Amino acid sequence: MSDIIQLLPDHVANQIAAGEVVQRPASVVKELLENAIDAEASEIKLLLKDAGKTLIQVIDNGKGMSETDARLAFERHATSKIKTAEDLFDLTTKGFRGEALASIVAISHVEIKTKLAESELGSHLKLEGSKIVSQQLISTPTGTSIAVKHLFYNIPARRNFLKSNTIETRHIIDEFQRVSLAHPTIRFSLYHNDGELFNLKSGNLKQRVIAIFGAKMNEKLVPISEETDIININGFIAKPNFAKKKRGEQFFFVNGRFIKHGYFHHAVLNAFEGLLAQGYHPSYFLYLEVPSNTLDINIHPTKTEVKFENEQALYAILRSTVKHSLGQYSVAPVLDFNKDASMEVPYHFKDKPSSTPKVSVDPTFNPFENEKKSTKPPRKPTTENWDSLYVNVENDALAIENIEVDAQVVTKELFTENQFNTTAKTFQIHKKYILSVIKSGVVIINQNLAHQRVLYEDFLTKITVEDAVSQQLLFPIKLSFSQTEIALIKDIQTDLESAGFRFEMIGDEHIVINGMPTLVKEGQITAILEELLDAVKHEIPESSFSQLDIISKSLARSLAIKNGTKLSTREQEEILEQLFSCKEPNHSPYGKNTFVTLPLDEIELKFNN
Repeated sequence: MSDIIQLLPDHVANQIAAGEVVQRPASVVKELLENAIDAEASEIKLLLKDAGKTLIQVIDNGKGMSETDARLAFERHATSKIKTAEDLFDLTTKGFRGEALASIVAISHVEIKTKLAESELGSHLKLEGSKIVSQQLISTPTGTSIAVKHLFYNIPARRNFLKSNTIETRHIIDEFQRVSLAHPTIRFSLYHNDGELFNLKSGNLKQRVIAIFGAKMNEKLVPISEETDIININGFIAKPNFAKKKRGEQFFFVNGRFIKHGYFHHAVLNAFEGLLAQGYHPSYFLYLEVPSNTLDINIHPTKTEVKFENEQALYAILRSTVKHSLGQYSVAPVLDFNKDASMEVPYHFKDKPSSTPKVSVDPTFNPFENEKKSTKPPRKPTTENWDSLYVNVENDALAIENIEVDAQVVTKELFTENQFNTTAKTFQIHKKYILSVIKSGVVIINQNLAHQRVLYEDFLTKITVEDAVSQQLLFPIKLSFSQTEIALIKDIQTDLESAGFRFEMIGDEHIVINGMPTLVKEGQITAILEELLDAVKHEIPESSFSQLDIISKSLARSLAIKNGTKLSTREQEEILEQLFSCKEPNHSPYGKNTFVTLPLDEIELKFNN
């Protein structure tokens, strides 16, 4: 048998590697931004066209590269960060594997301009599919500019799997925010299709958080600071009363690198125990510093999953630090929460002897001394001429049946339902399920999922067929959102207005609502809009109808009767009638079963076993 194993050509190997490194345009953005940071840049500019599909360009004022380094940077496993295997366990830089640029250039057209500070001229290279097309000396500012064009041009199947521009832009913004939050001293700017999305000036951690998420964050943040031998913790947590139903604003950074860590996330949630309503999540921006030799970041291509030594000890320190800050800033109750400060003895009176107050009484004081005494005798009741009250009154007028009195009609609603209503068609189980008897057995309905289906079809009909009814607000509501959320609201403003929302003004960081759907209560508007934006942000597709569908689903889920709500018999029967009047009663808007049936045959089998 002949040999069948052979080495892959370099361009094929690079394309395979690119499948791990470059999943979408956001992957390229992350790698190029991190390279600019490693080059010690103080100002980084990101330019995009068509959500990065046409152009991704990163311009920095860092150290730059020599002509030779510029060529070698695009070779496989070429890096300036490590020289021996031991260096992998003591990393202080972002990129280190030496595969990112080689993977990127294998599936795109790349143009690079770079110059060292001590050089008079810089290098200009053009590459297509790992091949250098041209190289020449040019006059260019100190630093590096890398432009990645026509991503996946030679792998059309991968390009076809990219999502809409809206979704790909959102992923790029997520990566941009993570990198800029990790390095607040660097100035970052982001432009998409010649429009400025972000312009973040150099500052401290708090200024960077506020610059990205809006001025509303200023009142929400509680600082955190703790230094130990194995970890230093800094950053901010949001007050519990500003918790959200979405999990977007949760960031962990370790040694200047964004990470995802479910174990540490649980530590933060544990610190908030008893302070958050069910279904709400805290926001946090936590920066961890650990010795680099106790951290392994070489376990995943995206480098967002890491391993720590002594994770249990770090968990305990993180939890206690967050809990301490919540108590220190009076966000959470402390041990002496029943103490009344007004009853405390001031320090300067503690050692002074107490004196008994003197009480004097005037025995001659009479408060009634100046009142005039009445000389008229009290009036006595008289019974004279009592029979004149009944003059001209006939005897039959006093008949009991002719006397009309106001009386309250006694109905069964005056009593508890269980006292008289012995023929109820439905029963509520654990304030979660509705049980009803049918000919073939029994049916058990999940009240929350069933109501979601009813509201979803109602919203969708009103939005797409009828004119949605909007209730006008006597006093308009002003709400604050981040720049990204404001941009999303502007994109779907027409669809939101079709659902019943009315906007008086949409600014850079605020919106003013003067009308909302009839089923929405004024106190719910903030939470509902946040949930709706989160749903649209993660699921928005191409067609406008699908956007309306997502809005209808989100509103239905937010406004549906929650499990744990006690329902009257009439309310239970209404849900059943409305559910089985729907076009698709079997499933909720998100595909879950709304009810299950238990035939009599299955019930009898339970007793025969």
